[in-house]
Amino acid sequence: MTPISGERSRFAFFGRVKVERVHSGGRPLTRAALAGRRRALDEGRAISRRELAGHARDAAKSLRLRPALRQVLEALTAVWGEQPWSRLLVWPSNDRLCEKTGLSERALRYALRDLVALELIAPKDSANGKRYAIRAPDGTVVDAYGFDLTPLVARAGEWAERLRLLTAEVERRRRSFDLLTVCRRAVAEALHGLATHHPEISISDLVAAREALEKSSPKRSRASEDPSLVIDGWSELREMAEERFYQAGCAGNSCGHIETDNEPPSDPCSKVSSRGDAGGTVLHPGLVAAACPVAGEFGFEILTEPDLIDAGRSMRGSIGAHPSAWSEACEALGPLHAAALVVMVAQLHDDEASGRRKSEIRNPGGYFRHLVRLCAEGRYSVAAELMTMRRRRMT
Repeated sequence: MTPISGERSRFAFFGRVKVERVHSGGRPLTRAALAGRRRALDEGRAISRRELAGHARDAAKSLRLRPALRQVLEALTAVWGEQPWSRLLVWPSNDRLCEKTGLSERALRYALRDLVALELIAPKDSANGKRYAIRAPDGTVVDAYGFDLTPLVARAGEWAERLRLLTAEVERRRRSFDLLTVCRRAVAEALHGLATHHPEISISDLVAAREALEKSSPKRSRASEDPSLVIDGWSELREMAEERFYQAGCAGNSCGHIETDNEPPSDPCSKVSSRGDAGGTVLHPGLVAAACPVAGEFGFEILTEPDLIDAGRSMRGSIGAHPSAWSEACEALGPLHAAALVVMVAQLHDDEASGRRKSEIRNPGGYFRHLVRLCAEGRYSVAAELMTMRRRRMT
């Protein structure tokens, strides 16, 4: 017998089994809703509203909830009355939630559905789908139909672990971007040094590799991009550029090879050692190391002139000096005195920061450029100042 149209809306046929569909107006049953109901607090656990709100914030951070879900979750935790029940039940109406969050009713329904799917809240529906409190004859609230916030507290350990992993990932990403920035600046400085001091050396391959890496390098502002994919390429390019710059300067030797003939003391090496120092004192790397221990804190051991030049070139960025200031210093004073001046300014600035010296240097990079010009005019002696600094440290 064929059922009438009304019966078609109430019955469904699966093989030989007839199942009645109940249209109660409630929400459809989901696995997440059942999982949320299975969450429970430790027996005798007391929860305050402040603690509940803290767990809600941790859950929102660890799951990276969108703003609408955060607002609805905060509104639900704010209306909890701290009842001493085994379940954390709230029963605000949609109108009240819309008023507190500023969302439309449709957006609110979507947010509640997503919070249930994420197992942050569990629905406890009444027979007609309404939310309300059940009161005893004396007016005391003994139970309620609405939403259960117990999963928020029951999963507190999960939020803490997620936040730990998220914090570690953020820190790893920050360090990766810092390393990427260091490599990019080092490559730029090496290419600038080659173009300025050794224009006869071809750097077209390095420039092409740098441009290719720049196109594929991520931006720090984009949270979805990972810089670790290009760090190896930048590190390799940095080694290549610095090695070419190093080899261009006679592998770090400030003088040429030893000649068999006897040259007068006015050869180019002697000029570089004394140029730019008004006092005429010989500048020895050991003097710089003794007067400026800050170089050791940067990881540099100054034993030879190449060590000093390498330390000055690398520490130039730490004092905020522009690459053009370094180029000007090398041209006016020579790389040895320029490097000694960089290390000296770094030590003076460190003494001021630690309170060992009266604060006078507001801009270390500008102060470095000013001293370079004084030295070039013969009005300042780097070696004499270093000897004074060494005596001050010995006393």
